[in-house]
Amino acid sequence: MKLKKILLLLAFANSGMPLFAQKHQSGTAAKRPNIVIIVSDDHAYQTISAYGSKLMQTPNIDRIAKEGVRFNKAYVTNSICGPSRAVILTGKYSHKNGFKDNESSIFNGDQDSFAKQLKKAGYQTAWIGKWHLESKPQGFDYWQILPNQGQYYNPDFDMMDGSKKRFEGYVSNVIEDETENWLDKRDESKPFCLVIGHKATHRVWLPDTTDLGRFDKVNFPLPANFYDTYQNRKAAAIQDMSIEKTMQMGYDLKMFGSDDKESKDGNFSRMNAAQRAKIDAYYKPIEKEFNDLKLQGKALTEWKFQRYMRDYLSTATSLDRNIGRTLDYLDQHGLSQNTIVIYLSDQGFYMGEHGWFDKRWIYEESFRTPMVMRYPGVVKAGTVSDRFVMNLDIAPTILDAAKLTIPKDIQGMSMLPALKNKADKGRQVLYYHYYENGEHSVSPHFGIRTKRYKLIRFYKRVSGWELYDLQKDPHEMDNKYGKKGYETITADLYKELNKQINKYEDMEALQILKENQGDKK
Repeated sequence: MKLKKILLLLAFANSGMPLFAQKHQSGTAAKRPNIVIIVSDDHAYQTISAYGSKLMQTPNIDRIAKEGVRFNKAYVTNSICGPSRAVILTGKYSHKNGFKDNESSIFNGDQDSFAKQLKKAGYQTAWIGKWHLESKPQGFDYWQILPNQGQYYNPDFDMMDGSKKRFEGYVSNVIEDETENWLDKRDESKPFCLVIGHKATHRVWLPDTTDLGRFDKVNFPLPANFYDTYQNRKAAAIQDMSIEKTMQMGYDLKMFGSDDKESKDGNFSRMNAAQRAKIDAYYKPIEKEFNDLKLQGKALTEWKFQRYMRDYLSTATSLDRNIGRTLDYLDQHGLSQNTIVIYLSDQGFYMGEHGWFDKRWIYEESFRTPMVMRYPGVVKAGTVSDRFVMNLDIAPTILDAAKLTIPKDIQGMSMLPALKNKADKGRQVLYYHYYENGEHSVSPHFGIRTKRYKLIRFYKRVSGWELYDLQKDPHEMDNKYGKKGYETITADLYKELNKQINKYEDMEALQILKENQGDKK
């Protein structure tokens, strides 16, 4: 017995840890952390109360921030659904992972990903919900994904056995139900990594019947630049994503004009009788009132804005509620203390700023995404980080937390060193590249953001440059490119843009710069 005690004490001594720490390490903290990544769709940080929003309360997203860290300056590399997920999965920019746009890209699942690295290291891996990468997931022990964008009511899922299965109910609830079913059946001898891909809050903002009318008594203020005239911003002027001109009365706002047109809409035709009755009981009186008003001009545009806000925020309510269900499940099953939880949207979204909905731009509302993370024992509760982080950093952060070597071809950087050491400044410049040249008429562009400035190069649909002083012009209304007094700043930013392009090996952007050396003057 004495010999056993002596050997035990020697083991503690050789470890370099005090006895109490060894006991702690032999318990929960010694285990490799479980990982839950919750990815929503088109969820604007402007609508999240953890970010100071007064539009609605998001208590469950807020809870992650309160118990961990809120990233105030989280951004994406390419503000559109599929490409963002490919970046999250691989830790590589779109030009490296091959999924540049939603029009023609198909994700090559043969390439490496954080899921493959974790699975190889003994993790059990799963992806449930929206995938949107046009190929079957690889690197996951289990997957169950929405075809393409998925549906809000009675969604179909592509299953691992090749079948398609329809689930009765509202999509946010169904995704959470299936998530908990997988967690109930998982191999408890292994750590797990689970990605929950929510459809909400993607267009067409169709709320759960439980949340219909939740914001009907609220009159939302118009953003200050709602009636933006896009002066000296050619790319913004030719877009097709305005609430005034682009948002559709039937498809988006459920004002179809007839039962026949409503029944032909795929979002409504798949509803069961009870769901359809509740939906009609809510929207039909609104449509009658709208028809009686006979609105035109600005009055019509502002009515559309109010309807958009009410439907969007009601849809976001179910998203937040189901995030709360995930957190409750972890609590109830004793998993909270050894599980990293990361919540982010695939990109930002416009809530009427510049008169818009949708995303795509390097402008802040689209470029910036909400991101909060809880990591008990590592990230101090209530942390607020103003360092630049990106969706590019999710993969290396996860691998770092799992004590795995980060592959050299990953272009992101782990967020953990900056959270552990305030002296670690992380990246000082953000690089962005948007490729799609179709829907919503947003011109392809690339650019950089520093703490104060943003330099943008548009090409294809529009050819030109924009420069913003974010300190003086946080809403990006005044393009300073080519204006007197900004020559030195422009030259310095141009050099930095070249540096970032070469760092990330974006050959297409480099070629565009080489071909247009003269137009930066």
